[in-house]
Amino acid sequence: MAFAETQGAAHVNTDLFLKWQASFGQASRQTWAARLGMVRLFAQWLHGLDPTHEVPAPGLIPHRARRSRPYIYSAEEIANVVAAAAELPSVHGLRGLTCSNLLGLLATTGLSEAPALDAGDVDLEIGVLTIRRGKRGKARLVPIDSSVAQRLRNYADERDRLLGFSPQPVFVGDRGARIGDCSARYNFALVCQRLGLRSPQRFYRHGRGPRIHDLRHSFAARTILGWYRAGQDPAREMIKLTTYLGHTKPENTYWYIEAVPELLELAAQRITGSSDVETCR
Repeated sequence: MAFAETQGAAHVNTDLFLKWQASFGQASRQTWAARLGMVRLFAQWLHGLDPTHEVPAPGLIPHRARRSRPYIYSAEEIANVVAAAAELPSVHGLRGLTCSNLLGLLATTGLSEAPALDAGDVDLEIGVLTIRRGKRGKARLVPIDSSVAQRLRNYADERDRLLGFSPQPVFVGDRGARIGDCSARYNFALVCQRLGLRSPQRFYRHGRGPRIHDLRHSFAARTILGWYRAGQDPAREMIKLTTYLGHTKPENTYWYIEAVPELLELAAQRITGSSDVETCR
């Protein structure tokens, strides 16, 4: 809207969008396709109020959806990330405590919704997490291992001791406010820079390298790999992982096989009838 005001435009149309694109600066085609999608939704709403608003065509920015190749962390790397996160400084020590436990939960469950957990979503007696706002708004119940439940119990006890009260969000900072996605990504990037997984950055920049979301990919890849090594049929087990991760379609879970060369090789061996998986250990 700010750009429209500078142009003296009273209505949204394709020409206005293209002028905005030209003035904005450099960005990938995929980024502009995403921006076009947001503009189209806004324009559709405006068009319903005033037909003189024009909705830009969906194919105005041709693009192909591309998935980033996941980085699969080794067990040692995950241990180092969690340990380094525990050393993050803060006034009352909650930053390191929270970040290490949050990253540990992400690595052991693959739950990208973990930062949004509230106290009422965590039942440590039976070991079940309630994800109330998963992908596409769907809720689901997620069982966790007893060792994970114990770590969360220990974290909650120490968190409450440091704060002097029990906060509603599970993962919080020094003032008891929820650790949001942006804060989680920043602290993760900082830890990766200290470990050499990302190059050092100035001005609080995140840099490039392994992502926090790759902890989810690593969990999924290790789970599928475990099926192959145990002689289980991934085709029969996959629906469990699809449900656990909250994927809306099984093919979204199968993507992990083709995204990880080691899993793709194991899948090919199963198709050709080979049972030798020792080379992948």
